[in-house]
Formats: sequence, structure tokens, C-alpha cells
Amino acid sequence: MSTPTVPTGVAPVDPSERVGTRVDGVEVLGALSPSRAGDFLACPLLYRFRTIDRLPEAPSVDAVRGTVVHKVLEDLFDLPAADRTPDRAEAMVVPAWEALLDAEPALASLFPDGDEGAAIGSWLASCRSVLARYFSLEDPRRIEPAERELYVETLTDSKLLLRGVIDRVDIAPDGAIRVVDYKSSRSPSAEFEGKALFQLKFYALVIWRTRGVIPKRLQLVYLANAEILSYDPDEHDLLATERKVQAIWSAIRQAQETGDWQPSPGPLCKWCSHQALCPAYGGTPPPLPAAPESDVSPPAPG
Repeated sequence: MSTPTVPTGVAPVDPSERVGTRVDGVEVLGALSPSRAGDFLACPLLYRFRTIDRLPEAPSVDAVRGTVVHKVLEDLFDLPAADRTPDRAEAMVVPAWEALLDAEPALASLFPDGDEGAAIGSWLASCRSVLARYFSLEDPRRIEPAERELYVETLTDSKLLLRGVIDRVDIAPDGAIRVVDYKSSRSPSAEFEGKALFQLKFYALVIWRTRGVIPKRLQLVYLANAEILSYDPDEHDLLATERKVQAIWSAIRQAQETGDWQPSPGPLCKWCSHQALCPAYGGTPPPLPAAPESDVSPPAPG
């Protein structure tokens, strides 16, 4: 899934820990997106750093590549079908990067040798290579998405707001819904496919609750190694996903009440921006910020 761009040096804003928020006049206990749920499952302390402390995280060339590729794939479908070609997508890379750089000038620090240097040239070429692999998986000339970058939300019976942004929604003539998410990374091994599909099952749950229709297909498009992971959910899957989301939220609330946000050391720690503050690596987390007295703004996507 792609997410809204976060200004460099500013932590992602996801007020899922807020209690008592009102959305359209309805009391909401909190809000949760697949990305923040994934953070908590991976490492409760990482969830705290991102959503409560809101610590800044340095951008990476890989993450920014993903943002540029997602933007090109979104804009590609603005073109007439016949123009959705590999050459046209390749030509859209530099404008997408320049637009992102205009919005976040600090990203220029990723390439200290400047616009004409070898590093930026190699990186732009890598963006084009990722896009070229997309065309080996789908023919966008034959696809007319119903929605792109679609914000969805639903309120559960427990007053938990589930929300997120879906890369693409396709609707067949018979009404069948396909939920598509682009990944600039490699596809997971079989043992991790379930974890990867959680995000799309989350979206499918929201669509089911808002439209009364279970999506026919969930599709993860992995561009680094040109593979598609597809899954056809049923009611049992989505009810299980709903129970899992509620369990995650209960665990988050318990961590809030106790102040006990445990780290979960593992292989992904080497990419974490917050190792210096992590007790698993000899660090000390900052004091927890004081909870705001109230927050009446609706939870933002994240």
C-alpha cells in the first residue's frame, strides 16, 4: 500500500492512541490503520515511537523510490489507455521525483552530489527498472481502475475506527471487486505470505463493512522481483481479521494504560531509526508525552 507523503523530519501522524475523539458526531475510542497495526505486531516500542512520541525518521532511498513508483503508477491511469506504455511511464519518473522534491526539499540530502551526479542518475534508473517490471505483470492499457489512492474507513461496534488508503480498486462488469496494492519490495517467502496479506484483508474488511460486498480478490503486486500474490477472501477470513484487529487494539490500550511498550528485537532492527533509544540496544526511550486533554479532529490516514 502507498501512504500519504510525510514531510522529511516529521514523524507519521496517526492519532490511533487518542480516546474520546468525535468523528461526524460519533464518539470514537481510537483509530487504527494496517501500517500502525503492523508496527505494533512487529514491535510495540516502535508503535509508541511512531504514534505517541512521533519521533522523526530519516528518509531512505528505498522508501523514496517506492513513493515515486507509486506516484507514476497512480498518474499512469490518468492517460488514455493507448498511452499507458513502458516508455511513457519511464518519462514520468523525473517529473514525479521533481514534484516530490518540491514538496520535501530536504530529500535532496539523499543525493549530496546534486542533480547531475552519478548517485541520482543511478537511483532514477532504478526507479525506471522497477516500473519496467510492472509491465511484465499487468497491461495497464486493459485496466480501468474504479478508484486510485482510495481513502476508506469504517467504525466497528466497539467504536474503533479502521481506516487506510488503498492503491487501486478494480470493479468488474459483474460487480466483483479486486483490491490491489503495489509493493516496490520483493515478494515474501511462503511462511510470511499471511503477514503480507493482513494489510489487504484489513482493507477488504473495511470495504465489506461499508459496501456490503466482500472483495473477490486481493492482489499484492511485488515489483522488485515481478511477482503477484493473490488471495480470494471469504466471510470467515474477514471475521477472523476483525477479531485480530480488535485484539491488537486491546493490546495497544493495555500498553497505554501500563506504560509498558516492550521492544521486539529481530532482523529488522538494523533498519530502525530508533536503535539509540531502544533498551534492547542499551538505549533509553524518552519520557512519555502527556496525553492531550481532548482532540476533536478526525483521525488522519496513515
